[in-house]
Amino acid sequence: GLDGAKLPETDIKPLNMHAVDFIISTLLADTVNRDEKIYLVPTGPLTNIAVALIKAPEIKNRIERIVLMGGALYDSNVTPAAEFNIFVDPEAAKIVFEAGIPITMVGLDVTNKAIFSFPDIDRITGLNGRVSSIVGPLLHFFAHANLEIFNINGAPLHDPLTVAYLIDSSILTTKPLHVDIETKGEFTRGRTVADIYRVTGKKPNAEVALRVDVDKFKKLIFDAVVKLDAR
Repeated sequence: GLDGAKLPETDIKPLNMHAVDFIISTLLADTVNRDEKIYLVPTGPLTNIAVALIKAPEIKNRIERIVLMGGALYDSNVTPAAEFNIFVDPEAAKIVFEAGIPITMVGLDVTNKAIFSFPDIDRITGLNGRVSSIVGPLLHFFAHANLEIFNINGAPLHDPLTVAYLIDSSILTTKPLHVDIETKGEFTRGRTVADIYRVTGKKPNAEVALRVDVDKFKKLIFDAVVKLDAR
C-alpha cells in the first residue's frame, strides 16, 4: 500500500464518469489521431477493460497492445495457484486474453525478481530530494511488508516494471505463448495456464515475460528519481 511517506495533497478532481466509460470515450475520442493506436497498461484486475470491450467492441481497433501486470507461469501470491490481479476477476481476464488484442503479460515470474533491496532503497532515500524523499519511504514500507508477509528481502516493483517495459523493452525477455485463464478450478481458479511446450496446438495470444534485466531496471528507476528531484 501507499504508506510510509507523507504524500502531497492533489488539486486534481475525480471525474464524474465511470472508469469503463472513460476508457471507451478516450479510445474513441475525435481528438485521437486515427493513425495512432493506444497502449493500455492495466496494473490491476481486468474488469473495466473487459466490460469496455463488451459494451463497445469497436474500441478493439484502437488498441495497439495491452501490457498488463498479472498472472505467472510458475509463481503465485493470493492462492497457491493464482496471482492477485487475475484471481480477482478471472472471467474478465479470460475475455481480454481471448479478444484478439496483442498482449504482453508481465507476471510474477519477472516482477518478483525486480527487487529493490534495502541498500537500494537507502540509496534513493539518501538523495534527499523532493521526489526521493517520498519514493524512499514508500519503498521502505513496502519492502518491510513483503519481508513480513512473503519473506522477500526487499521491494518487488511489480507495476513499475510493467511501465518500465514500455520505456525500454530490452528490460524484459518475452516469449509468445498461448495463455488460458482458469475460471472453474476448485484449487486453481485464476491461474494463467500457459502452453509452454505448445502441446495444445493453439496459437500464441500473448508475449509472456520470462526474464528481467534487474540492473537495467534499477538504473532506469534510479535515474528517473534523480531527474525528477532536479526539476
